[in-house]
Amino acid sequence: MITSYYKSPSNDFTIIQGDCVDTLSKFKFGFDMVFADPPYFLSGGGISVQSGKIVCVDKGEWDKPITPEDMDAFNLRWLAACRDHMKDNATIWISGTHHNIFSVQQQLIKLGFKILNVITWAKTNPPPNISCRYFTYSTEFIIWARKSPKVAHYFNYELMKELNGNKQMTDVWHLPAIGKWEKSCGKHPTQKPLGVLARLIQASTKPGAWILDPFSGSATTGIAANLLGRRYLGLETETEFLAMSKARRTELENAATRGAYLERLVKARHILPPEGLFASDNTNPYYGVPWI
Repeated sequence: MITSYYKSPSNDFTIIQGDCVDTLSKFKFGFDMVFADPPYFLSGGGISVQSGKIVCVDKGEWDKPITPEDMDAFNLRWLAACRDHMKDNATIWISGTHHNIFSVQQQLIKLGFKILNVITWAKTNPPPNISCRYFTYSTEFIIWARKSPKVAHYFNYELMKELNGNKQMTDVWHLPAIGKWEKSCGKHPTQKPLGVLARLIQASTKPGAWILDPFSGSATTGIAANLLGRRYLGLETETEFLAMSKARRTELENAATRGAYLERLVKARHILPPEGLFASDNTNPYYGVPWI
């Protein structure tokens, strides 16, 4: 019996403390989608700029640099564990930079995944390059792959087109990095914006889908999933981040907070205004949410 660190009152959000591979080996369940933000292995004493101040970029022991061979072994291990728990038509999204993403790509191919796209997330508000010896780092990559080359995946093409001004959405996304309003429960060093996760989730799942995040962090994937009527399991080792995740999900129990989050996502064109928002239907994921 696996003990949850936290489970939401509606059972649509669960986080478990533990290594993702070890935890996944203890149960059998098939997920519709996986989002993974694995370590980039960048914490080697570098510096950057945040809010106009020079800061160290070290994030923790889990992000310390390792050898290329160890990185390949690490990525193969967790990707294989996730693949075993994906439905046949499921897809996986993995974020990274040039430091880790090429290793991830090679392990995906080794395991038999079919790579569908490599998204280039061009951040509209990147921090400056204080060394002035390189081009400013302003992008991250997100690989999208399906489990089987022969089993069709789900893609909500029409919605992506509508969110993109009725033009086909390309694989270059111009989206801002995380905003202050997303840090109400604390700051995670690699926290992803809700807007990015909302797009991934809507593109590749239907309402009610189960989503796995093996490196849950502050559970942005879970917050986005629940706002969009999906269900979520997050796996995380760090107690600090688990507490942050619980606090963030608890915030959504407040109807005004949930409504404010949805409003921000709509205004930024990350989602469409929910239909039937005021319908008294318990199957509606937005039931009981006040719209501003």
